[in-house]
Amino acid sequence: MRLSRYFLPILRDTPKEAEIVSHRLMLRAGMIRQQSAGIYSWLPLGLRVLDKISAVVREEQNRAGAIEILMPTIQSADLWRESGRYDAYGKEMLRIKDRHDRDMLYGPTNEEMVTEIVRSYVKSYKDLPLNLYHIQWKFRDEVRPRFGVMRGREFLMKDAYSFDLDKEAARHAYNRMFTAYLRTFTRLGLKAIPMRADTGPIGGDLSHEFIVLASTGESEVFCHSDYLTFDTPAADTDFDSVPGLQGIFDKWTSLYAATEEMHDKAAFEAIPEDKRVSARGIEVGHIFYFGTKYSEPMGASVTGPDGQQVLLHGGSYGIGPSRLVAALIEAGHDEGGIVWPDEIAPFDIAVLNLKVGDAATDAASEQLYKGLAAKGYDMVYDDRDERPGGKFATADLIGIPWQIIVGPKGLAEGKVELKRRAGGERELVSLEAALARFPGKGTNA
Repeated sequence: MRLSRYFLPILRDTPKEAEIVSHRLMLRAGMIRQQSAGIYSWLPLGLRVLDKISAVVREEQNRAGAIEILMPTIQSADLWRESGRYDAYGKEMLRIKDRHDRDMLYGPTNEEMVTEIVRSYVKSYKDLPLNLYHIQWKFRDEVRPRFGVMRGREFLMKDAYSFDLDKEAARHAYNRMFTAYLRTFTRLGLKAIPMRADTGPIGGDLSHEFIVLASTGESEVFCHSDYLTFDTPAADTDFDSVPGLQGIFDKWTSLYAATEEMHDKAAFEAIPEDKRVSARGIEVGHIFYFGTKYSEPMGASVTGPDGQQVLLHGGSYGIGPSRLVAALIEAGHDEGGIVWPDEIAPFDIAVLNLKVGDAATDAASEQLYKGLAAKGYDMVYDDRDERPGGKFATADLIGIPWQIIVGPKGLAEGKVELKRRAGGERELVSLEAALARFPGKGTNA
């Protein structure tokens, strides 16, 4: 992508309405545009990051055996009346009527709708286990939307829903998602700690929030510091192994970790003082087991092995890709701007031509841009007629992991400069060495 042809509305000044660093940098980097309170348009740079995060989430859901579908944003109120949640959910639900005066709503979550789908088609225990997920926009009418996409009213959500014959099988489904979430956040460059959490309006008696420690977190969290050193489950984890996944769950819940709502002061103070972590945290994922909470009122059952009807046991599992964009910026930034993890950066490499119109710098920049693009890298070429300082500032602000700086002085000596965004290390190398440094983009396992 050539910046001279790209839509990148950079802001020079810090927006006054932005209270936290992720909101400020997303606005300054031209990633989003606020349309109304808590509702944003995603501009090209922001959408690239959002799509890359969704791709990682999707890969790990598929690895864990979940199956992707797509449900609509607008739902019938009748389904929510069946479950008993329509009146109980509260003002966060946006209730609307269609032209025939039927009660509808903009979905804040999809337990009812997916239960209706499953009860229509899944009739036998032989069709289980089943986990269906989608990545879809949601709406919750927050009383005070703030912090940009961190706490917006409209947001992108990956929500998965498991269906099983009994509690034992449903707990294995819960452990599948628990393990998949640990892998997902690690791939995104985040250290997320699972913490006991309140089930809220979703319901059930088992729930964990995945929390990233950050000074701008919404609430206080408490945990044992050893969680910060735990290794993430490997890519070859056997998601069909009941004891294997139970072992992962047991390890990651063996020490104290709780959100403010579930905090046990006495249990926390029993931890050695040098191991206690009391900090702010950002919720990046939330999982629930709720048994027959939805299947019972909605009549979702299957024929069991003995020929009797059995109510399905369910769970739901959420990750917010749009919220994750902000969380990643909160976790990775410096005075120059955003520092993205390699896998979800909007572009892999930026070529900065410091003297557009010069035959030598133009030719070298084109060679690098096209050569690395042919190797599978997402490239951005700053071919704008702008001062070098502006190009450096833009590349740092938007957080491209690698910069290749092409200037007439360096080229006179046969050199270009490589800069690593994270850490700022710089190196002068030949044009050929710069191309060889990036052998080809593979897939992250």
